[in-house]
Amino acid sequence: MTVIGILGVGELGSQLARAAVANGYRVVVANSRSPETLSGLVAELGPAARAATAREAAAAADFAIISFPYKRDNELPADELAGKIVLDTNNYMAWRDGHFPEVDSGRKTVHELRQEQLPTSKVVKSFTHIQGPSLFRFARPAGSPDRFALAASSDHPEAVELVTRLYDEFGYDTVDNSPLSESWRSAPGTPMWNFHHVGQTREHLIRNLQRAGQ
Repeated sequence: MTVIGILGVGELGSQLARAAVANGYRVVVANSRSPETLSGLVAELGPAARAATAREAAAAADFAIISFPYKRDNELPADELAGKIVLDTNNYMAWRDGHFPEVDSGRKTVHELRQEQLPTSKVVKSFTHIQGPSLFRFARPAGSPDRFALAASSDHPEAVELVTRLYDEFGYDTVDNSPLSESWRSAPGTPMWNFHHVGQTREHLIRNLQRAGQ
C-alpha cells in the first residue's frame, strides 16, 4: 500500500490526509510541533494513519506532500526526501510570508525556490487553488460534465503524472502548467485565482492560465 508523508496538516493538509485514506492510501502525518499533538486527527483517520516527526514521515513516504509556506530557513528533511516526488501546496503571499525579491521581480517562482531547497527531489506545485473545505464538495466522478480541474506544475514529467492520477482519484481533472517557471500563472491575483472559490472546468482553467500576464 502506497504511503504518503504529509508534512503540515492544517486545513488543506488534513483534508488531503482524509482524501488519501478514503482512496486506499496510508498516511504518515507531521507538523511543526510533536506527533502527540496529532492524536485527534490520527484517531479520526483510523488504522491507515499514524503521526511522526517530519523526518520520520519523509523517510516512510513513497511520495510526500508539503503543506506549509516557503521560508528560506526551512529545515526540510532533504535527505529523507531524496529521489522522491514532493507535492508543494504552498501559495506565495507576501503579507504572510514576507517578500522574496526573486519572486517579486519575476525571476523565479516560489516553487522553484522550494525545488532549490530539495535539489534531489521532484517538486510539483499542486492543490494550490482549492480550499480544504471544498476538496470533497467539489469532487466529481471522471467524465462528469461539471467536473472541475486543478493545475500542476513541475520540471519532472513523472511528478505531473503522479499528481494527475491523484487528482483523478480525488475527483478532479488535470491541467499541466509546467515547468515550475510557469507556475506563476496559477498564483494568487491571476485570472484563474478569481475562481478558486467556485471551481473551474478544464477548459475554463486552461483559458484563465493563458490569460495570466495579458
